[in-house]
Amino acid sequence: MRKSPSGLLLDLDGTVWDEDALIPGADRAVEAFRRAGVPLRFVTNITRVSRTTLAGWLTEFGVPATGDDIFTPPLAAAAWLRRRGIGRVFVCLPEHTHVEFNEFTVSDVHPDAVVIGDLGAAWTYEILNEAFNFILNGAEFLALHRNRYWKTGGGLAVDAGAFVAALEYASGRTATLVGKPSQALFDAAAASMGLLPADVAMVGDTLESDIAGAKEAGCRAILVRTGKFDVDELAGSGVRPDLVVDSLADLPELLLG
Repeated sequence: MRKSPSGLLLDLDGTVWDEDALIPGADRAVEAFRRAGVPLRFVTNITRVSRTTLAGWLTEFGVPATGDDIFTPPLAAAAWLRRRGIGRVFVCLPEHTHVEFNEFTVSDVHPDAVVIGDLGAAWTYEILNEAFNFILNGAEFLALHRNRYWKTGGGLAVDAGAFVAALEYASGRTATLVGKPSQALFDAAAASMGLLPADVAMVGDTLESDIAGAKEAGCRAILVRTGKFDVDELAGSGVRPDLVVDSLADLPELLLG
């Protein structure tokens, strides 16, 4: 790589942890970067729980964290809505995550924007149809991410991207993406550390959302061979990471010397 990045953006699922276990050595890697004074954010498309909950999971895994260390698509969505002066939003997320939208009026009455995230098993036809009608009637249409599926202890599960695609197909409108791999998220995550995208490196296990998105945004991109890493996908892709490592645990030695 070129000179070491001034800051790091670390994916969570598949990079720091995998299902219910910490990636071996990930805790020591994070500690090493913090000791060296390298600012970092845990950047994830997980929207089914709050940042406080994610920080609690990290802490339980031995990686002390607070909500301020986590950067999620709702933060990027809130910034997008704020810039446009939007006040009323219909939020398709578990209610306990609505805290990220406290500055707005969360309502199912004439919303100015519809925000689609991961409702999981709470998705119903009624909710989907309600969102569809709001979008059809002119509400802004935001997608927190377009992930097709995610890995659970019981196998793969449909993610929010499938519902975004359904609403796009039904309404004839294209959602504005604010999560990975959008420029909006990488810009906002870097800015939260007082840095520009060119100053930071994204570390992740997914070519599309982590690596391609980071490079498109002007960040450097480091792919780890953990989580959803697929050697055949990498070989057949035109996306080229700046660095490929076995795991996050290998990075301090490579970047800090």
